[in-house]
Amino acid sequence: MPSAEQLSDLFSPNGALAANIDNFRVRDQQLEMAQAIAAAIERNGQLIVEAGTGTGKTFAYLTPALLAGGKVIISTGTKNLQDQLFQKDLPTVRDALGAPVSIALLKGRANYVCHYHLARAQSDGRFATREDVRHLAKIAQYARITQSGDRSGLADVPENAPVWAQVTSTRDNCLGQDCPQHKDCFVLKARKEAMEADVVVVNHHLFFADVMLRDEGVTELLPMVNTVIFDEAHQLPETASLFFGESLSTSQLLDLARDTRLEGIASAKDFAALPVATDALDKAARDLRLVFKQGEGRMPADAVEKFSGWRDALHAVDERLANLNALLEAQAERSEGLEKCWQRGIELARQLKAWRGSTPAVKGEGSNALPSSDESVRWLEIFHHSVQLNTTPLSIADIFARQINDHPRAWIFTSATLAVKQDFSHYQTEMGLTAAQTVCWDSPFDYAQQALLYVPENMPEPNSPGYIESMIAAALPLIEASQGRAFLLFTSLRAMRRAHELLDAAFEQRGLPYPLMLQGEGSRNELLTRFRSHGNAVLLGSQSFWEGVDVRGEALSLVVIDKLPFAPPDDPVLAARIAQINKQGRNAFMEYQLPRAIINLKQGAGRLIRDEADRGVLMICDPRLISKHYGKRIWQSLPPFRRTRKETEAVEFFT
Repeated sequence: MPSAEQLSDLFSPNGALAANIDNFRVRDQQLEMAQAIAAAIERNGQLIVEAGTGTGKTFAYLTPALLAGGKVIISTGTKNLQDQLFQKDLPTVRDALGAPVSIALLKGRANYVCHYHLARAQSDGRFATREDVRHLAKIAQYARITQSGDRSGLADVPENAPVWAQVTSTRDNCLGQDCPQHKDCFVLKARKEAMEADVVVVNHHLFFADVMLRDEGVTELLPMVNTVIFDEAHQLPETASLFFGESLSTSQLLDLARDTRLEGIASAKDFAALPVATDALDKAARDLRLVFKQGEGRMPADAVEKFSGWRDALHAVDERLANLNALLEAQAERSEGLEKCWQRGIELARQLKAWRGSTPAVKGEGSNALPSSDESVRWLEIFHHSVQLNTTPLSIADIFARQINDHPRAWIFTSATLAVKQDFSHYQTEMGLTAAQTVCWDSPFDYAQQALLYVPENMPEPNSPGYIESMIAAALPLIEASQGRAFLLFTSLRAMRRAHELLDAAFEQRGLPYPLMLQGEGSRNELLTRFRSHGNAVLLGSQSFWEGVDVRGEALSLVVIDKLPFAPPDDPVLAARIAQINKQGRNAFMEYQLPRAIINLKQGAGRLIRDEADRGVLMICDPRLISKHYGKRIWQSLPPFRRTRKETEAVEFFT
């Protein structure tokens, strides 16, 4: 374990990091964070760290982790950061320290090409478009030459191409050791490398999916691990809730029907009843989605009764699934594939029965068991092509606390946004980390000189008609003053699209030459590459652009936020949690809704200043920041920007 003095030497101007890493900057906050993490690793402690933008937190946790010895898991919020850690940051720090550690990257099985399903897709020959056929040929060629099988290595096939679902495996349809391609399996190869490595990089979805489902390889690793580090730890409550609950989607039913049909063709051609039953289940699943016409969104389970045909459609799914399961039971011994389909069908039937309330939902045993029904909420999410039935725990604190207290090891949670005015109690309560040590380091950037917080005067209330029109009218003078170079961040897709219409018309009317870009016109990475290359673009984004986006230099000089990012109070999970907290005599707004909004706002605000040389204006249009009693608590949680309400001062900042 490196001592505090050793770390001081390593992070000094003449230390190993400065000598071996280009553009390395000495920062007191970074050294102190590294020392705190080293101490937590030594005592197998729980440590929650907020480190402001520019602290260099990645190097601050990698250095003690690599030098401490023992096995380390690093979990990230996004696959982008996961790839960056594995391909760039980890090798850089390892080489600078001369640390003899091996590293591995482990992703969920859906990220790896599956030889068995690839071959089956090629022989099946059923594709929705010619593009799918072209993509399949590229994937087949890639599978012959790749060492990892990681789909991110094939840039020629878009990440959202439908054909990926046909050439990757899921927990449900993997044949395991009975697979004829078992010895060449890319998933098993990645897991073997992870078992042998000193440092393994995963992401939060994989970590929690595995903790609950025991399927992705992490659970085998955990007994050997000395340290677990969660980067982008502010995302954990949402991710953990997802996996500590249970979901059943019409997409899973359609997949079961498709896979059963294919396995039947391969192993039970003479059994004519099977394809009839798969077609019936396929139709029933699609009919269930059609109950909701064209709508998308979330709703509590008890609100679904107002939809005509809902009960009949759900009953039809239940019947068709039961019928298919009975046929599969009779044919299961004919092939491993049919046996697997039968097991999947039984599990889906159990989940459907549990969601309908006929039996208690039980997922896992002992410490992994789901909470009872009065501690969870049942709800639906309607997507464009599917409907998902969900059961979500109202609190994950006890479940997560049990997960991390089962074995002595260090648990590190770090992000630029975890605290509210340096108070971590909201995060600790939500995650069950009441005994954890907490520490906060401010950003080394000089916000008072580099940035300005502007809240325009005379803005209407956010829920009033014409609010987006007022917002764009207030933002246009600043967009002109900054010569484009702006992010406009929105709390809803509808507001984002309306603002895009208004800006498009205003740019044309005023003859403004700034390229106007909209989330959804390409992948996030494509849009950011174009944004940087233009140098004077204006990009409108919703949730996915509030965090994990790094644009340094003059290309981004203005960030405009439409409203304080409170989650919609009619969201079924949020509404149930609010009701539960208030029922206990506590204040859900101050304890839960406000801290969450502050952390989200800090993420959005963090897009502006990414470097010591950056300058810019953060414009928050929502008048509640000034007019409401809680507004002061919000802006005091932001970095120490110079503040103004005068448009002239905001415009002058750019001149």
